[in-house]
Amino acid sequence: MAKTPRLTESASAVFAVLAQAGTATRPQLASLAGLSKPTVSSAVAELEGVRLAAHSGTASSGTGRNAAVYRIGPAAGTVLAVDLGPALTRVRGCGLDGTLLAEATGSRAEAVEVVREALAVLGADAPLRTIVVAVGDVTPPEREGDGTRPATDKGGPVFDAVAVALPPGVPVHLENNVNCAALAELHEGAARGRDTFGYLRVGVGIGLGVVIGGQVLRGANGAAGELARLPYPWDDGLDPRHEALEEYIGARSLLRRAAEAWQDADGPCPRTAERLFALAGEGRPAARTVVDRHAVDVGRLAAAVTAVLDPGLLVLGGSTGADPQLLPGVRAELARLSWPTEVTSSTVGDLGTVVGAARLAVARGVRTVTDAARTKD
Repeated sequence: MAKTPRLTESASAVFAVLAQAGTATRPQLASLAGLSKPTVSSAVAELEGVRLAAHSGTASSGTGRNAAVYRIGPAAGTVLAVDLGPALTRVRGCGLDGTLLAEATGSRAEAVEVVREALAVLGADAPLRTIVVAVGDVTPPEREGDGTRPATDKGGPVFDAVAVALPPGVPVHLENNVNCAALAELHEGAARGRDTFGYLRVGVGIGLGVVIGGQVLRGANGAAGELARLPYPWDDGLDPRHEALEEYIGARSLLRRAAEAWQDADGPCPRTAERLFALAGEGRPAARTVVDRHAVDVGRLAAAVTAVLDPGLLVLGGSTGADPQLLPGVRAELARLSWPTEVTSSTVGDLGTVVGAARLAVARGVRTVTDAARTKD
C-alpha cells in the first residue's frame, strides 16, 4: 500500500470536501470546509504539492473574474468494491471522488478473473487505498465445542480464492450485502431524501438493511437485520427451526409451492422465479395464485419489521421482492396487521449491492488520506 503523506488538519479537511464535491473552486472549498480563504489557499497548495489535488480548469466567479477549479489529484488513489453474489460477481473500481473507473461482471465461479480484470483496468500507477467485499454474512465467529468456528460467510471458499488475487497490504473490509444495497437505495434509489427506512430483500434468502439517521444499523454482533434468525414457525406442537423462515420465504420454496400447485392444463411449470413472475404478469391463474400468496407472506414479514422499527418506509428488493407485482399484496397485508407504512420497490436493482459497496469503499479510502493529518496548522 502506498504511503500517504502527512497533512495539516486544514489540508485534510479540504481534501475531504473536494473528494465529496468532485470539483470546486477555492471559495467553494472555503464555504464547504468552514475555513478562511487564506487557509484554503494554503491547504490547496499543500495538496497540489503532494499531487492530492490538481487544477481542473476555470469557472466564472460571477464578478467578471475567473476562478481556478480543482479536483482530486492522481496520488489520491482508487478503491475496489466486490459483490460476491449467489450467482454473479460484480466488481467496481472508483476514484476517491466516486468516479467509476473500472467495472466487471462474471459468474460466481469466475470471481477471481473478474477481480483481476477490474484491477488491470485500474492499473498500478494510482495507489489502491481500500477494498470492500460484500458477502452474505459478516457475523463474528461462533463457539462450537472447544474450538472456534469461523464466521459463517456465505461467500466462504469463493472469498478465500478472491483474497489471494487481491494486492497485498491493502485493507480489505467485509460488509453485509444487504447493508450495501440499503446504502445504494439511500443515496441513489427509492429512499433518496429519506434518512430512516428499512430495505427488505427477498430472493434466494431474506435480509433487512436498517438505516436510521442516514446510517446503517449493524448491531452489537454485526447481525442487525438477519431476519433468517427470526423464530419460525410459531405453532402449537412445533418447535422453531434454525433459519426456517428463510427456507419458507426463499425462492426455492416458492418454486416448490408452484410445482405443487401446478396442473398439466397450466402448461410447463416454471423452473425459475423470473419465469414464474413473468407468467403471473401474463395473467396465468396458477402463477398469479402463487405470486399473490408470496405477496401475503412478504407482507407478514414486513409487518414484523414494522412492529419493531416503525421505519415509515420499506423498500422491497431482491430477485423476487423487487417485482412490482408484489406491492399490492404486501401493502394490503401490512395495512391489515400494522400501522401505516409506505412500501415501494427498489429502483437500483441488481447493481445495488456493488453500488453501495463502492460508496463504502470511497468513504474508507478518503479516510485513509484524511487520517494522515497528524500535524497542527
